[in-house]
Amino acid sequence: MPAGVIPVQMRTGRLLLRSALVAAWATALPLGSRAAQPQPPQWAPAPAAGQAKSPQPQDRSRVVYDAYILGPGDTLQVELIDIPEFSGNFSIGPDGTLYMPRLRALYVEGLTVEELRYFLTEQFKQYVRNPDLYIWPIRYRPIRIYVGGEVRRPGYYTLSGVQSFEQIETADADQALALQDSRPSFSASRPRGLGISGGASSSAPFPTVFDAIRTAQGVTPYSDLAQVQVTRRQALSQGGGRIRTQLDFLSLITESDESQNIRLFDGDVVSVGRSPVVLREQLLKAGQTNLSPQFFQVYVSGRVQTPGGVTVPQGSSLNQAIALAGGPQLLRGKVEFVRFTREGEIDRRIFSFNPNAPSDAPSNPVLMAGDIIRMQESVFSASVSLMNELTGPLVGIYSVYSTFKGIR
Repeated sequence: MPAGVIPVQMRTGRLLLRSALVAAWATALPLGSRAAQPQPPQWAPAPAAGQAKSPQPQDRSRVVYDAYILGPGDTLQVELIDIPEFSGNFSIGPDGTLYMPRLRALYVEGLTVEELRYFLTEQFKQYVRNPDLYIWPIRYRPIRIYVGGEVRRPGYYTLSGVQSFEQIETADADQALALQDSRPSFSASRPRGLGISGGASSSAPFPTVFDAIRTAQGVTPYSDLAQVQVTRRQALSQGGGRIRTQLDFLSLITESDESQNIRLFDGDVVSVGRSPVVLREQLLKAGQTNLSPQFFQVYVSGRVQTPGGVTVPQGSSLNQAIALAGGPQLLRGKVEFVRFTREGEIDRRIFSFNPNAPSDAPSNPVLMAGDIIRMQESVFSASVSLMNELTGPLVGIYSVYSTFKGIR
């Protein structure tokens, strides 16, 4: 049998053994050590479809101790005290196995760092008396998340951020140099990593909710940032399954509340709520940050001075787009507004042009990328165009006839 290949029966047996060891580890922890752990940020089991969860005002910046779940691509430093031949840096392979000296291939995907430490301790007991084992991640894999709800481009995204302690130290050094003029006493602290320190997301440069929404091209006029939901896979020692929390992400861009900008783990699902009405004030606030693109493009045609594509800032209305297109011509009719919705439908409206209409009024809607605005013809301008179309060929024929007549 090729080296490193594990028979199905052996892998199944090790999966059962791993589950038993994890259960034993969870029940063997002394009560004192459990009480000393940071409390979770009000995570709750994900409810069934159709059940809504109200947001909680408590601090959500802390992460449950040892919540980071290991997977393919993670690199760990394993130290077996006084036995250097069993120590070193080891990476989890694409099949979720960790190749260790003497132990060979072990399936470890889905374990946390502490669960892995207990699992390896039990495995090394076959070769070492009272093994004293320490494990800590030194390189993290890129995380793959799903961003859905009311964002411009829902879908799966891979976020990498800073993945190793060497990169973290470099980032901290750059930050210290940038701030030393304004903060002479600044000293960069070394983050401990995902799911270990339990600190705020700002303490380590790992992907956060902000990064996820920005990668999905930001918000729309109907995004409700006060209702952002994060669903996460839970470690086996914490009961398994999935947990969910509600975030008031709007407070981040209005009050700089970093506690609502939690860091993300592999497999997380971020969902932005939808408002039934346009939230223009929120859209303007988001446009002042780099959460969404600062400008987008709409199309203006018909009876305007310079028809074509127009680039407008976030939160702009129809009247502003027409003004950027040079304004309407003297002879004009009604305004035709066309928007292609995400549901595949066409939102088409026709109304009179009102240059004094307030923003988000029925005759002055707040724009989204790709909207089409057409200034229609008036009755008189349409009549003139019709006469030109009818008389144009006759004039051409008469001109040719006059030319030939002059030659003869």
